[in-house]
Amino acid sequence: MSNIFSASIGKKLVMALAGLFLVLFLLVHLGINLTLILSDSSRTYNIAAHFMSKNILIKVFEVILFGGILLHILYGLIVQLQNWLARPSRYRVMNFSQTSFFSKFMIHTAAVILTFLVIHLTDFYFRSKFGHVEEVTYDSLRYYPDLGALVTAKFRTPGYVILYIACFLFLGFHLLHGFQSAFQT
Repeated sequence: MSNIFSASIGKKLVMALAGLFLVLFLLVHLGINLTLILSDSSRTYNIAAHFMSKNILIKVFEVILFGGILLHILYGLIVQLQNWLARPSRYRVMNFSQTSFFSKFMIHTAAVILTFLVIHLTDFYFRSKFGHVEEVTYDSLRYYPDLGALVTAKFRTPGYVILYIACFLFLGFHLLHGFQSAFQT
């Protein structure tokens, strides 16, 4: 019996499970970010971000999260390359009747999302870890990095907002096809 993870279906399964894990992270990330919109101040957001940056379980989860991202990218590239190698020359007549629109451009949406992820991590994650972020005091006892002000300042720039909306659309297309493929496989 051959190893299931060397078969195409096994690779798609690993990629789908890693993708599902990343979707769960996105939901948590969205929940925390919504505190900036639903609250009158960035206090809740800053306290949550501070908790996330200091909690040892979250630090372990960060490593697992980056591993999940790398695993998803690696298996996505392997599956895409195998698909290309399975048919090295194109058909004379293109017939995409069995192929969804999003399926044809999955690798392209992935490239856009990866580019966006690098921008997002540079602007927020790495800046909060290694750069300078102004601090704010709550209850005159504790100092917190004012990440809420950082996010708010970024989103006051119209070009930045447009970039985010466009990237979220690409992410939506990617997730739509990902869910369809995962349940089909």
